[in-house]
Amino acid sequence: MEGKILVVDDAAFMRMMIKDTLKKNGYENLIEAADGELAVQAYKAEKPELVIMDITMPNKNGLEALKEIKDFDPSAKIVMCSAMGQESMVVEAIRSGAKDFIVKPFKADRVLKTVQGIIG
Repeated sequence: MEGKILVVDDAAFMRMMIKDTLKKNGYENLIEAADGELAVQAYKAEKPELVIMDITMPNKNGLEALKEIKDFDPSAKIVMCSAMGQESMVVEAIRSGAKDFIVKPFKADRVLKTVQGIIG
């Protein structure tokens, strides 16, 4: 699988879990960022095929980063992750252009199904 996937979460453990799930299923070209500010920089530098991004992060949250990335590249494919109870943020993310969302704690098959549905 060729397309780069940018994994964004302030928790290194969550990034590792997502990356491990993707690697086990053939997605090798993975990059990561620890907050929304770094995510925007990484997106502009790397132009990944897909971004999987947490909503709640320091420096710049996922919603702010989503809007900035979509302003830079309206065709960006972004999936948001959020904990239970953040429904209003999820709605805002979808309105702002997110392709989908994954609720934490997530199951590996849900992450995989979402990624495959968007980039194959």
